[in-house]
Amino acid sequence: MPTKEASKSKDKNIIDSIMYTYSTSSNPHEEENRILKETINRLKEENERFKTSPLMVCEVKELFGKQSIIRIPNGNQFLVNISDGCDKIKSGDLVLVEQKNLTVIRKVPITRRFNIEKYVIIEKPTISWHDIGGLSNQVQEIKEVVELPLLKPELFKKVGITPPKGVLLYGEPGTGKTLLAKAVAASTNSTFIEIVGSELVQKFIGEGAKLVKEIFEFARKKAPAIVFIDELDALAAKRIEVGTSGEREVNRTFMQLLAELDGFKPLDNVKVIGATNRKDILDPAVIRPGRLDRLIYISIPNKESRKEIFKIHTKRMTFSKGINAESLITRMEGFSGAEIKAVCTEAGYFAIRSNRSHVTKEDFLKAIDKVKQEEKAEGQDHVEMFG
Repeated sequence: MPTKEASKSKDKNIIDSIMYTYSTSSNPHEEENRILKETINRLKEENERFKTSPLMVCEVKELFGKQSIIRIPNGNQFLVNISDGCDKIKSGDLVLVEQKNLTVIRKVPITRRFNIEKYVIIEKPTISWHDIGGLSNQVQEIKEVVELPLLKPELFKKVGITPPKGVLLYGEPGTGKTLLAKAVAASTNSTFIEIVGSELVQKFIGEGAKLVKEIFEFARKKAPAIVFIDELDALAAKRIEVGTSGEREVNRTFMQLLAELDGFKPLDNVKVIGATNRKDILDPAVIRPGRLDRLIYISIPNKESRKEIFKIHTKRMTFSKGINAESLITRMEGFSGAEIKAVCTEAGYFAIRSNRSHVTKEDFLKAIDKVKQEEKAEGQDHVEMFG
């Protein structure tokens, strides 16, 4: 006869087998139901989040206890309430407000209104000083003004002088002004900020001045830094008494630039390089001593300079026999550096059209004639348009 213990063990095995069978048959359905419930809840939460209205970014102008005057993006100003959960804010901060009643919800954790980092050159140009021909004096001057104070500031302290704050490169189009700035960017380890003058002019009143201020604050923070303003005449033209509201906004932005150049906050290790081909229309205030101190004229290259530029642009080209470089350089009298480069490029195209890998004298002669014709056509268009 089976013992009592054996009978209990047998009963336990039967119960375990029944529970296992039940659990294996019911678990998949329960797990599936649980997953479906979680998915539905997650979708409901996401749907509710999509239904919530977006918050608007505004600027705090003044504070009055639990109320604040804010300015919305279209320029209008309102007195609104500040929610209890909002962090401590101050005048000038950016905040998120509810769109219906404009209640301040929370502070935006950024201090700048503009994306200044987009002006910073991350990948520095590959142009070196050896790639610039015919501008040895100008290269020496820009090195003394920009490079030397950043690399050896102790020399200026020993002599007892303050280095210039900035330099203005001016001259005919295509003579190498922007090329010099690129060489500076490549030769220094400083933060290089490149701006076009027209980018500083904004739509709303005061926005351009704020952009200029934030650019220089960023440059001081990232010092040593170089701020290069190309086409400076778009911003710093002579101010006039009567003008449109747009011209007055340009003047406000320009005055902020002047304040940054010689204001209460020193520039320290921030150097400014301006470039223009219309020095005649620049406001005298920007080129006086103490602002853009050093004025460097980039002239049309002479024969020796043309020879250096021609040598740089043709060092990788294959010539046929019988090319007299001196006669070609003489024919390019009055050409700028950009036009000499265009001659070399066009000569290469003439060789490609003839299925040749080398360039002949005839290719260069045709290229010179083509560049001259384009220059004459451009001059004629100007006469017809302006008389």
